Amino acid sequence: MEDRFIGIKAFVTAIDKGSFTAAAETLGLTGSAIGKSIAKLEHRIGVQLLHRTTRRIDLTTEGEVYLASCRRIIEELDNTEAMLKAGHKKPVGRVRVDLPTTFGRKHILPTLLKLGADNPSLDFAVTFSDQAVDMVAEGIDVTVRIGLLDNYPDLIARKLGEQRLFICAAPSYLERNGIPQHLSDLANHDCMIGWRKARRQGWLIKTETGEMELTDINIRHELTDGDALLQACVQGCGLAQLPNWLAEPAIKAGILIPVLMEYSGGTMPIHVLWQKTWHLQPKVRVTIDALTSLSELEADIFSN
Repeated sequence: MEDRFIGIKAFVTAIDKGSFTAAAETLGLTGSAIGKSIAKLEHRIGVQLLHRTTRRIDLTTEGEVYLASCRRIIEELDNTEAMLKAGHKKPVGRVRVDLPTTFGRKHILPTLLKLGADNPSLDFAVTFSDQAVDMVAEGIDVTVRIGLLDNYPDLIARKLGEQRLFICAAPSYLERNGIPQHLSDLANHDCMIGWRKARRQGWLIKTETGEMELTDINIRHELTDGDALLQACVQGCGLAQLPNWLAEPAIKAGILIPVLMEYSGGTMPIHVLWQKTWHLQPKVRVTIDALTSLSELEADIFSN
């Protein structure tokens, strides 16, 4: 067991320092000992981690994957030791968070930044994506997702609330093209969507039975960013289906007008997710608690 962890430390240090010699100086060993330790590690796991030449060492494809896992393990141990020294409950370390692009920037990131300011030992690594991510493979601690969730046995999800969808247009667009009264009218209108890779494109429309159905529309513009979609709608480029947290300020200001209200009102759940573990670290728990409190404080955004 001891050799196993020495091999990991030698492997990571050799990559960080760029050579066996430099790693040996850092760890107080010989270059030969570093090489043998890594060779034993490769033999144990059955893959080659490094390409070795007389001048340099390079990672193999398998080595890149293994290095990422080793770094997470070492960081986890460092964070746990720091937590124990701080008295068990203090949030210490880096939390990796992945957020929906527009919603995350507007309504989640400010809370994370304030949480970091209130806890000097708590750091955040935040990425933005509107696609599902593999939290376990990518080492993500917490994510927020909008929409129905698949079954992820390794994850825990807590519902924060729901977003409601409106079909909107700018007054200038409606003056030029008229106000649609029925779904069939959409065939003669410029409709815009938030583009999503490998998904059928359309709007969630309320049927006569009150159920929501993904409906094909006459698509003109496709924009991946919610702010860009809002901007295009405000500038009179067409009709767009927008969530309440993005559209309501413009509706209240009169620069967007909701239409086809009898077909609107579709909802999509908002969840915070984290990895299932026997012990939830304080840094992760305090992050989850902050997001849960946010949903309670801003009920107009996290509509339920």
